[in-house]
Amino acid sequence: MNQGINAYDLNPSSNQNKTNTEINANLFSNIDFGPLKAYLDDDNITDISYCNNGQVWLKSLDKGEYRVENPGINNELMEKIAFQCANIMGKTFNMASPLLDSESSELRMNFIHDSIARNGIAAVFRKTPAKIRLEKEKIVEQKYITTGIHDFLIECVKGHCNIIVSGETGSGKTELVKYLASHTAFNEKIITIEDTLELHLDRIFPERDIVAMKTNNIASYSDVLVACMRQNPKWILLSEVRSAEAVTAVRNSISSGHNILSTIHADKASSIPYRLYSLLESNIDVEQFMTTIYRYIQLGIHVRARYDKVTGKFMREVCEVTEFFVNEKNEPKSNTIYRKNIDGTEVINGPSGYLIDYLESQGVNLGEKKFDGLNFDPPFKEDNKIQNTVNNMNSNTNVQSIPINNTLNNYNSTPNTNSNIIDVEEIL
Repeated sequence: MNQGINAYDLNPSSNQNKTNTEINANLFSNIDFGPLKAYLDDDNITDISYCNNGQVWLKSLDKGEYRVENPGINNELMEKIAFQCANIMGKTFNMASPLLDSESSELRMNFIHDSIARNGIAAVFRKTPAKIRLEKEKIVEQKYITTGIHDFLIECVKGHCNIIVSGETGSGKTELVKYLASHTAFNEKIITIEDTLELHLDRIFPERDIVAMKTNNIASYSDVLVACMRQNPKWILLSEVRSAEAVTAVRNSISSGHNILSTIHADKASSIPYRLYSLLESNIDVEQFMTTIYRYIQLGIHVRARYDKVTGKFMREVCEVTEFFVNEKNEPKSNTIYRKNIDGTEVINGPSGYLIDYLESQGVNLGEKKFDGLNFDPPFKEDNKIQNTVNNMNSNTNVQSIPINNTLNNYNSTPNTNSNIIDVEEIL
């Protein structure tokens, strides 16, 4: 069987003056993907899954997950691709080494040998293109987000809010972070820290001051973060917070005055602080940790992916924007600024005086802005500072004082508010 291109056989002189990313792209461009290439070239397709001796499942931006029949994509092809990836990386893929992770410049691949996957080799291909997929006109038209909430979030980015985006796998968290990051000021230095490269902001904006850092077995999140701080960034982007080490990185970054954009797996935006705490492996004081998170992370955004019965299409949408703050009594509080229910109804509240004051200190005056469907009048700010209320356009205020211990103890047993979202698999 063809074992593919060996990285060590390539002419080293051809790699002079090239970055590691460019060398990596050249190596992986030699892989023969066969009939799989048509799906890899389709910008609408984000993920490809292979299993069970010939089953091919695709995930697209408009149809969600669905199965296709393609006899040319079989065990032999998957083994061939795996061997080529292993050779490029200087690794092996066999019974002795049955797991293989491979990463090109815009593609992540994972292979499981049939000695473990007993119904045939299993593989997953996830595309990570170096482009900003989201565009304002398009996402507003597709009801991914309302115009008012979109413009409000962009102002929050300009005002250096720390923002964490939550959602399930495939909901589009990373794409939203990339889009928000694209609205940071041109002269503000960005450092991305990832264990698998997905953001690609250095390639999307080659003219900007952006450093892309990747953790590995030698350089941990903590090590990379220390080096990152010495690079004097304005923004630190973590592709995903999924470990105790990453949580510590977030906490240290925000408490030292750097701005954060990141993602996390959570069932709603208001759960983000508790999800962060649940990832910790130490017995750090709950009250102290939560106070830090609520004080320094201004916004949580939740995105979801679901099948829409009305349009018959798979859609992604921003369904919750929650503000976190600590009041004068040092009490952590949250305020749901925006929530879109599964039936399409929306609940909108104004931001608290704390967020308004923070943005004002960063040169962003919400009172001078006009947002479609949102009303942030200047008089509301003074009332809010005294009474800790919010301007609710549709109903009573939604500011919540957080009973930390009780909420944390009940976090895992709290029903998922999105549980009534239709599962795509149910309609296939």
